Formats: sequence, C-alpha cells, structure tokens
Amino acid sequence: MERPNDADTLMLIEFTMLPGWLAANRRRSLNPLDRGGVKPVNFAIYAIHEARKTPALHSFPADIMLFCKDCKYGRPILERSPARIRTSTLARANASTVVVEGARAARSDRKKNFIGVRLRRLREERQMTQQALALAIGLSPSYLNQLENNQRPVTTKVLLRLDAFFGADLRLLSHDDEARLIANLGDALADPMIGEVISRAELHEVASNMPAVARAFITLHRRYRQLSEQTAALTARLGSERSDGTGARGEFSADAEADGGADTALPYAPFEEVREFMYERHNHIAELDSAAETLAMFAGVRSGNAVADLAALMARRHNAQVEIMVANDGAEREVQRHYDPTTRVLRLSPRLRAGQQAFQIATQLALMEHGDLIDTLVGQGGFTSEEARGLMRIALANYFAGALILPYRVFLEAAEARRYDIDLLSHHFSVGFETICHRLSTLQRPDARGVPFFFIRVDRAGNISKRQSATDFHFSRIGGTCPLWNVYEAFAHPGRVLTQIAQMPDGRAYLWVARTVSRHHGGYRAPSKTFAIALGCDLRHASRLVYSDGLDLNNPAAATPIGVGCKVCERRACPQRAFPPIGRALRVDEMQRNFSPYPVK
Repeated sequence: MERPNDADTLMLIEFTMLPGWLAANRRRSLNPLDRGGVKPVNFAIYAIHEARKTPALHSFPADIMLFCKDCKYGRPILERSPARIRTSTLARANASTVVVEGARAARSDRKKNFIGVRLRRLREERQMTQQALALAIGLSPSYLNQLENNQRPVTTKVLLRLDAFFGADLRLLSHDDEARLIANLGDALADPMIGEVISRAELHEVASNMPAVARAFITLHRRYRQLSEQTAALTARLGSERSDGTGARGEFSADAEADGGADTALPYAPFEEVREFMYERHNHIAELDSAAETLAMFAGVRSGNAVADLAALMARRHNAQVEIMVANDGAEREVQRHYDPTTRVLRLSPRLRAGQQAFQIATQLALMEHGDLIDTLVGQGGFTSEEARGLMRIALANYFAGALILPYRVFLEAAEARRYDIDLLSHHFSVGFETICHRLSTLQRPDARGVPFFFIRVDRAGNISKRQSATDFHFSRIGGTCPLWNVYEAFAHPGRVLTQIAQMPDGRAYLWVARTVSRHHGGYRAPSKTFAIALGCDLRHASRLVYSDGLDLNNPAAATPIGVGCKVCERRACPQRAFPPIGRALRVDEMQRNFSPYPVK
C-alpha cells in the first residue's frame, strides 16, 4: 500500500461511505509524508485525526487501514477491520496523527458535488426558510442559495455541517442508493416505447439531482408494464375462450358489470409488491430485528437447541404445544407447518430438519408475539390487494424468524470472527446454507453494519425465486440475467462453492460466492428441488470475506465482465448475447459475420 504525499491531499467527498464518527472528529491539513518516488493514490480518502482526541470508533468500514505518520515504510498499525476500535488502540500505536484510508472517493479537484435539489428538498421537508437553515449550519443565506441552485459545489466542510444537522436523512445522498436508482431508471428508459437512447451521464444527472422524480417515473413505468402484461393476458384468454366456443366473453362482461364497471385488469403481481417493499428497505426491517433480538435474549435461545427453547417459550407465553405430524401420504404430506388456534397446537412435518423446525416455530411466534407490529409495517406498504398484504405478513414473519434464531449482534460477531465463512456459520448455528446467506443479507443496522450483501436464488431455467439486496447491485427485470454470472455455473458443480470477481458495465466490481442447495422430501420417485444460491458484495468489502483469499482483487483483468440482462446491457462485444440491446440500431452486414451476435451501430 503506497503512502500519500502532500500532492495527494484529498477532500472527503463521499463522506456517507464512512460512519458518523468521521464527521465529529477534528480535521486539519495533511502533513507531507514520504516524498520520495510515491505515486498518487487514486480512489482514496485521507483525513488527519489526533489520536488523543479521537473518541471511541464504531462500525469501522471494511477497507479502512490506519497508518502511523512516523512509520518509514507505511506499515499499517491495524490491518483488519474490527467492529469496534477504541482510543486505546491508537494510543498504543504512539501516533500523534493517523491517516485514515477508505475506498471510493475521488480527488476534490477531479470531482465536484452538486446537491442543490436534494438539499432544497431536505430543507422544505422541515419547513425551514433558507435563512433559518443558513443560520443553523453557520452559512450565509446567499451561499446556501447558491448551493441549492447548483451554482456552487458543496465542500467537505459544508457536507460535515449538513451531516451534523440532518443526521440520517442525509443518506439521501448515498452513493449506493444513487447507483440503485440509476439502474432502475435505466431499465425503465430502455423500453422501446420511449424511442430515445439515454446516456448514463443523463441518468446520473436525473438520479442525483431529482431522485423523487426518478422514483416517480420508475413507478409509472412499472405500472404501465404491468397493465400491458395484464392486457396481453386478458386478450389471450378471451381469444382462447372465443375459439373453444364457451361463450365466456359474455360471462366476463357480466362479471365486470356486476362489479359496477370496475377496472377488469388483473391485479399487480403480489410477490413483486413484496419484493419491492424489501428492496426499498435494503432488506433490513429494524423494528422486527430489534424485537426478535430482545425475545431471543429473554428466551435464552441456544445454538443447536433452538427447537426445544422455542417450543418451551411458546408453551410458557402462549400455552401452545408443538407436535410432530405422523408421516403419511395424505394431504398433510405437503404441509410443513399448521397451527390450530382452537386447540393451540402447532404441528410440524416430520421431514423437516432441526433447523427448519426451529424456523417454523419462530415464524409462528412472530405472528403470536408481534402480529400488531407486522400489521403496522404492512399498512405502511401501500399494497394493492389482500393477497399482497397476506404475502407481506408471511414475509415479515419469516424475517422475524430468521432474526430470532440468528440474533443480530450474536450472529454479526460470529460472522466477523469467521470472516463470513458460510459453512462454518451453518455448522455453528445448526441451520442451512441458504438460511445463513439470507440472514447475512440483512445485517444493515446503522450502528453495527455487516458486509452489505446481495442474495439471490435461481433454478436451472434461470427463474429468480428470491432476490434480496442490501447493496446497489441490480439485475434487470427485462431480458433475464447474465449467463456469464457464476450462479449458473454452480449447477455444473453441485455442492461446491464457486467464487467470481464480476464487473458491471459501469465499472463497479463485485465478489460473488455461489453454491447449489438441494431438497428431497420423498421416496425414490418423488421430485427433488435444486437451486443455486449466490451471495455477492462490492469488491471494496471483499477482503473481509474468507472467499477472497487467493484472488487478485486489484487486477481489473481478473474480473469477469457481466451485464444486467441482454436487452439492456451496454456491452458491445459479448459472445453470450441472446438479444439485441433495446433502443440501439443494429449494424446489418451480409458480407461480414462477427463472433459477437447483434452488432450495433
């Protein structure tokens, strides 16, 4: 790791990448360090802290390294990234000044941040005048006016003042949130109906300056797509009914009239509404996580003994019993869990393993203990149907169950100590590979964040049955996913953990871990289920994972170029392309054939 010289003094631009303590610490100019032959260090943040005045540090980012100013060779004081670093750690290093290096920032002279529209929105939401806000943060009204009209870029000093005043609300400026918004907006604007080719620079401008407008457009476009699909489905249904002579057209019209002429379009897909609810919250439901952690502490739920502990809790608090069903080939064969409120008996399938039994008991406890909280959360979702609300209740109960058998802080500490080794965590907590991956994707508590993961489950046909994200990673809803992604290669190596460094067209790189999981709950002729599970994170967090060992994280050539789905992928020379890119004119030349299909002009 090279050390910066005085020419490499960088301003703290992407300050939201660092935890809140950074804003509270004292800063001063970077003293010149080793001047001899040091190349500029790109994409880093440097800030000076006086060790004796540095308060307790919490939730240190993954890619932070501390350097003693007086160390001749820049030897790091601390190379790993613990959840907590206290003042004593710095005192032992005898460092009067410390350089803090983090990822993903640019030099202040290379990038200017304009936050006018979002700053104005934050101010108006608090019903403050420009003069009142300027007084509160120690700026002149004219300077604030220039900031809000994007006539001046925001400086590090002003960003820190805004962070101190607005607090968590300033995460509206989060780089990762912006990247998610750009990806979703690009999806919507790739629709051929629009007839325009929108550059990434234009998408970035809209998403960064007018995020509310971008979200509104995305919502409108999704509604349009849903209505288009519903219309096509109804047309196909009516055409089929006419051709078979059932006369169903008249019956359909009569039903519509009986509903008072109500909209006859099919309802918005309920499972998509549930996905969007979780996606918008970065797959972290703080209220349920805290409630589950409190209950786990109260009940004394132990790893490896969760079934007995949870069953005892249910009996003690709700006078309900847990029974295992008698194995048979009847209707109960397909039932994993059934609770009878009359007899107060929860019956579980004998085919469930211990970890699965614990999860089902915890799910029922969620509905018993926190049904009102779940209803409140569902009420905040703006769901369009009872079916969607019902599915959301189940999803939130499942979330609570995962948080109950894998309590937040206990699980986070175990994950950090084992460098996120999924198999080791699975053995330690006596639950499956998929359950561990799913829980890892939820660890985004503001004061104790884990690695922000993206979690996905697919089948051999490429159908995505689960998709949860604590990151900005995005796959298009148009045209499937990318066949170069290692989640599909996992089917060729069942049970084996595969790793991949993948790079998106925008240059962002990720570390992916993929493995198959299989479930067989019957006899010889009974069909089994096989899925591929993938867990990914931004490459800047990769060093915290055991799966990064042996990988060249700093070599761009080592990354596999993948895309967001063929129809919206920007890559020109991809031999795996299945569809031409939407909105791009094809270059048709009968005298030449390329290795990559569908060349564009």
